Amino acid sequence: MDSMQLTEIASALGADSSVYPDREVTNVTLDSREINEGSLFIAVKGERFDAHDFVPDVLAKGAAAAVCSKRLEGVPQDRVIYVPDTRLALLALAKYYRSKFDIPVVGLTGSVGKTTTKEMVAAVLSQKYRTLATQGNFNNEIGLPKMCFKLDSSCEAAVFEMGMSGFGEISRLTDTARPTVGIITNIGVSHIEMLGSREGILKAKMEILEGMSPESPLIINGDNDLLPKGVEGIPNPVVVCGISCKDADCRAENIEQHSDSMRFVINFRGSRYQVELPAVGMHNVYNACIAFACGMLLGVTPEQAVKGLSAYVPAGMRQKIVRRGGITVIEDCYNASPDSIKASLRVLHDLDCTRRIAVLGDMKELGSYSRHAHLECGRVAAENGIDVLLAYGPEAQGYIDGAEGKIPLAMHFDDKRELVLKLCSMLNEGDAILFKASRAMKLEEAIESVYEVIAG
Repeated sequence: MDSMQLTEIASALGADSSVYPDREVTNVTLDSREINEGSLFIAVKGERFDAHDFVPDVLAKGAAAAVCSKRLEGVPQDRVIYVPDTRLALLALAKYYRSKFDIPVVGLTGSVGKTTTKEMVAAVLSQKYRTLATQGNFNNEIGLPKMCFKLDSSCEAAVFEMGMSGFGEISRLTDTARPTVGIITNIGVSHIEMLGSREGILKAKMEILEGMSPESPLIINGDNDLLPKGVEGIPNPVVVCGISCKDADCRAENIEQHSDSMRFVINFRGSRYQVELPAVGMHNVYNACIAFACGMLLGVTPEQAVKGLSAYVPAGMRQKIVRRGGITVIEDCYNASPDSIKASLRVLHDLDCTRRIAVLGDMKELGSYSRHAHLECGRVAAENGIDVLLAYGPEAQGYIDGAEGKIPLAMHFDDKRELVLKLCSMLNEGDAILFKASRAMKLEEAIESVYEVIAG
């Protein structure tokens, strides 16, 4: 980050700046282990500890100051900025710091595909701009401010992913990041437990507009059943992407799936460009259209956008295709929802292989919709010609029930080790295996065991 003065920070947080000396702040952190001279420590209370307990030690290590929400004794008061709520102070300071940068900022949300689309957008924008993009899972009310503080004078563009589990979260994130372009990838059923319905999810995602000026464009998937009606009447320009949507601004045509890539033509407002994307699945074609459109809005040339998409690299454990010992493995266990599982099953169906094996774990955060969602994904597994279904977790029996006996071999496991033993005992050259589950199921452990067996 670029440095700030302590007095400047105090003013941004509503404190009396005259209390504080001129002192340079060179980084903002919530982690007492990252303290060095010039650090600003924001004391946030977590589930297992209260960071206020670390403030005396942090100041002794040379931190410039700490931001606290409760009065501390025995510390230099000109090195403590008191606020009512340190979590809100984190957002407020990140908002102030982000306002220092007059650069394109893309804010991106959606039920499925946020991270993949974010990576594609960053790949496209990086062809023209030095681009900062959300790292890992820094897409919440702690992570997004951290990403804002990674901006510095070398940054020419930024792409911020925005996640949420309830109403108001996207509102706070977009108010902090102030996007100049907004993206909503789709409206599915992720977090339906907290939001009640897909219409509730749409309402929560539309909060992204609250941090955008009316002139800032919003890019949407026009093939989603809820989004086109959801954006009716908004003041912002709407850019529509899709495949079946005939009046889309950015539409994919002549789509071909190959063993490890998708080839298609992007028709952007009447001009056509050939794209080869190093990822498989129709859902990734949608993501690429959105990224291409975003590039066009921000001055990237079509040739640069095509080059950026060809350089896209899938993020860890997100539909990464690995071939070892004559076996194809789809690593896709970072997270799971009904929409993403169906998309991954279609990818498995389209692979050139002798046998299709789906290892599916529980989907979380679906509440009363969970049983129906697992049944529906089991039905889709059967429709996509899955030969073997291995289901893991307390909710995963729903996959097998939904398949209704139409999959030749379907088995449920409560023990991951037993699942791995069964899977490894049946592997043959030519098999393709999909691993897909919510992050909490830690299905990557099964993947590593399979690789050990293949390496033999």
